[in-house]
Amino acid sequence: MELKTKVIGHRGAALLAPENTLASIRAAANAGASWVEIDVYAIAEGGLIIFHDDQLDRCTDGQGITKEARPTDIAQLDAGSHFSADFAGERIPTLLEALECIQSLGLSLNLEIKHDTADVEVIVPAVMAMLRDHWHDNDKLMISSFNLAALQLCYDIGDQRHLAPLYEIIPEDWAEQLASVKAYSLNCDYLNLTQAHAKAIKAAGYRLLCYTANDAEAVADHWQWGMDAVITDDPTRFAFLSNQD
Repeated sequence: MELKTKVIGHRGAALLAPENTLASIRAAANAGASWVEIDVYAIAEGGLIIFHDDQLDRCTDGQGITKEARPTDIAQLDAGSHFSADFAGERIPTLLEALECIQSLGLSLNLEIKHDTADVEVIVPAVMAMLRDHWHDNDKLMISSFNLAALQLCYDIGDQRHLAPLYEIIPEDWAEQLASVKAYSLNCDYLNLTQAHAKAIKAAGYRLLCYTANDAEAVADHWQWGMDAVITDDPTRFAFLSNQD
């Protein structure tokens, strides 16, 4: 896969519309992004939704533990009013709804698996089955996670997927971890990336993606170090890169 963009919308475009909603995905497309990053989360009764937090309250008018919510409960929540009245009534999408929306817009997808415990069988097989049945172009899909075990199971199920370990701070054994899933890229916090790490990652043959930068000046040096793409809440702040896509 050739990464044909330098700008990826974070949670859709989280500064332009309520994060991880269909409105946010559309906002990213309208802002000129060709890739979006969203989070998939497993809930009760086998549901898969696009959501980031372990609790419902920050991004919805609901309360409680996300993984314990049923799909029928999630469908009733308002995920837009917290952002602004303009988005009142916006819903939390299912993974299937998001996949259909993204492909209808001609976008590529960085799908982050949100799962911080060891029982990755709860989420990974279901996500991989949904992608198998409903995502049509593997070259327009990257799967990322902070949970290496989740990515290892992704690899075991479908070794042709483009996998991307996520790090806040890059560990000493990053090379071994990436090799264990034949990773496509390393995705990391731009604030903690050093030039030495960047050069080593690129020399090892991996793509390098950095999150979550909303100021072009903050990552000006990172391009020189070899960063391939920036993950941002507002793709318009990197519009000057659009003619380089």
